[in-house]
Amino acid sequence: MVTAALVNPIEADGVFSLLWLVIALPLAGAALILVGRPLAPALFDRIGHWLAVALAGASFVLSLVLFFAALGRDEESRQVVQHLYTWFDTASSRGDGLSVGFDLLYDQLSSLFLLLITGVGTLIHVYSVGYMAHDERRTRFFGYLNLFLAAMLMLVLAENYVGLFLGWEGVGLASYLLIGFWQYKPSAAAAAKKAFVMNRVGDMGLSLAIALSFVTFGSTSFSSIDVSDTTTTTLNWLGILLLVGACGKSAQVPLQGWLLDAMEGPTPVSALIHAATMVTAGVYLIVRSSAIFDAADAASTAVVVVALVTIIWGAAVSCVKDDIKKVLAGSTMSQIGYMMLAAGLGGPGYVFAIFHLLTHGFFKANMFLGAGSLMHGMNDDVNLKHYGALSRALPVTFLTFAMGYLAIIGFPGFAGFWSKDKILEVAFAESWLVGLIALLAAGVTAFYMTRLMMLAFFGRKRWLEGVHPHESPKIMTGPLVVLAALSVLGGVLALGGWIEHWLEPVVAIGHGEHHGPLPVWATSVLAVLVVAIGVAAAAFAFGRRPVTTEPTPYLHVPHVEDVVVPPGMALTRGTLATDKYAVDGLMSGGPIALAAIAGELRKAQTGYVRSYALSVLGGTVLVALALIVVS
Repeated sequence: MVTAALVNPIEADGVFSLLWLVIALPLAGAALILVGRPLAPALFDRIGHWLAVALAGASFVLSLVLFFAALGRDEESRQVVQHLYTWFDTASSRGDGLSVGFDLLYDQLSSLFLLLITGVGTLIHVYSVGYMAHDERRTRFFGYLNLFLAAMLMLVLAENYVGLFLGWEGVGLASYLLIGFWQYKPSAAAAAKKAFVMNRVGDMGLSLAIALSFVTFGSTSFSSIDVSDTTTTTLNWLGILLLVGACGKSAQVPLQGWLLDAMEGPTPVSALIHAATMVTAGVYLIVRSSAIFDAADAASTAVVVVALVTIIWGAAVSCVKDDIKKVLAGSTMSQIGYMMLAAGLGGPGYVFAIFHLLTHGFFKANMFLGAGSLMHGMNDDVNLKHYGALSRALPVTFLTFAMGYLAIIGFPGFAGFWSKDKILEVAFAESWLVGLIALLAAGVTAFYMTRLMMLAFFGRKRWLEGVHPHESPKIMTGPLVVLAALSVLGGVLALGGWIEHWLEPVVAIGHGEHHGPLPVWATSVLAVLVVAIGVAAAAFAFGRRPVTTEPTPYLHVPHVEDVVVPPGMALTRGTLATDKYAVDGLMSGGPIALAAIAGELRKAQTGYVRSYALSVLGGTVLVALALIVVS
């Protein structure tokens, strides 16, 4: 079976010949700002941020034009490949070796990612103009934002795994630069390093998967994936390695530890990482490799198990965090788990994973930027225990955040209701156990999000002395309004099964029943009831009882870095001690000993000629006596 990702793709023509500009525009912005600013600081400090916004917006407009152009074509002509040049070629006369083109693939899957990345990315750029207005290094920040956008676009537009890996590593670099943007804070510098190192662990899995795909299929192009003559063992190993890579980027257990610490970066960075870019990369990788996972049952099962653990883990973390950004970060971990679960279940699950990825991009960007607006009005305080009664003080932020809240808990009619219920359907179709775990997590999601709403916007004031909450400027609230509208209307993608029909040529979704033992309406009713229980429990716990400002107690569960890092540090310290005392001692001990002996012998050199003559005479007498005795 050959993957459905590339079915007779055609060469780019017409407007599709401009596909490379989608990446080039934000990349040019990053280059101009980061190189030009040191040369003309006054000019770029004045226009640099608007240049970044304009180029991100131009990339979105071009993505929109390409999407409508694809809509106007028949299904067979929507998959377009643009060959830019041969990246490297190691092919020999025998026909073996590796040839990789710098090729771009535009199809139904990448088209949706382009709209999400550039659309939400542009809104985050606009928001950042206000949020970072007083930062001395604002221009550099916008250069990094453009770089992040370009790297993610490269990741989803690449026609082969090597090109994908280029974007994959570019996203890793940009995230390091943005998470640690305020590197004068030790916590931010440490968080950036942690994210970088943890992602390198996952990247090892992806790099090995790319090598194995070349050995197996003779190429790294998506079009070369033909599983018909490949052993199940090889495909399972390939799937497991791809899963390791996905766990690193998408913060899935056990490589999830970096995600909460990444909140040390500026809030627009959190929105960009959690909504439109980085953490969605792992889901894209699994869906793009659907042909492999369809033929690798063990690897698909591993994806499902990892996803279920992460869904519960992330939700549990969000229940006990007082930092508003960390509550949302744990929520992202859990929601990405839902997407991974759907992808692991295969069939229509691939489509519903992407559907939830899109709606999540809308409502999670809305809430992260809303959290930034709350921080803006609360003197950068992130502690929910210091909020309360903010619904009237920040009315626009409250109303827009509420739209995101209703979407994520799955309130009927909102975006998350449509996408999450579809995942619940395929989960129950797989097994009652999988469905019940996913359903339980939906109730927990309603609990921790209602807790956040109660602590932030309702109840009594718990503001610190000197804090005077105020609404954010329009340049920040404008993107919130747009994202709030998308949080409400994002479900239109499911009307008439549009998204299923759109993605069907890219992933083999099948045409069988996928709602399992429960009718579709019953799954929705059950989900709403469980969500209502979660909302009621949080409202009772935090709406009627006084909230203390004491930190919420919780049990610390060791992360993978807690297990791996201490032995690694001990090994490093032992290696340094061995080098210092054994290797250095051996190498420098001989010269030190010779120097000591020479120092002692030097004392015999008095400089008096009479002493030397006496020594010679004494030596001559000793030699003569020795000869007499011997003879």
